[in-house]
Amino acid sequence: MADKKDQQTEQNVDQTVEQQQAEQQAAQAAEDALQQDAAAAEAETAGTSADQTDKIAELELALSKAEAQVKEQRDSVLRTQAEMENVRRRASQDVEKAHKFALEKFANELLTSVDNLERALQLADQQDESSRNFIEGIELTYKSLTSTLEKFGVKAVGEEGEAFNPDLHQAMSMQESSEHSNNTIMAVMQKGYELNGRLLRPAMVMVARNSDSGVDTKA
Repeated sequence: MADKKDQQTEQNVDQTVEQQQAEQQAAQAAEDALQQDAAAAEAETAGTSADQTDKIAELELALSKAEAQVKEQRDSVLRTQAEMENVRRRASQDVEKAHKFALEKFANELLTSVDNLERALQLADQQDESSRNFIEGIELTYKSLTSTLEKFGVKAVGEEGEAFNPDLHQAMSMQESSEHSNNTIMAVMQKGYELNGRLLRPAMVMVARNSDSGVDTKA
């Protein structure tokens, strides 16, 4: 009886050991499976992170290109606006000049008539009563013509006593004079004219010169 009992006990022990080993193997297998799942999840996460990094880099590159294109287009628009403003300003200046100086050729033609009337008045005998009406007619014509020219911006330049200005006057001769300051106009041979500040023709003048100095005709 004792032997049977011992055998039964040994069998129970063996079964217990076998059961424990099986449980340990099952636990080890479960742990291995968990480790494999964790490794797979980690690998998947790493792959996803790499994909996200590549996507972010791609988006940043696209954004950089878009910003560069916007900047280029903005600069192009600004350049176009500046060019348009320059064209508009030049056109406005051209129109203004055209308005101011459209009469330049016509005014030059009229100056010949003004010169002839001036010569006629200089040569007329003011003491001759028979010619008085004729002279008055010339004077009225002369005043009317010069007044009309002034209305359109034509102005005479060159008067006796003015300082010589080579931009407005042409020195035809120099003469010593103690009655005039050096480098001043002592006689006007032909008046000069300008149109809205632009010289049509210089005045032909005689310039005074003191005996101890010359005349600066280029100053």
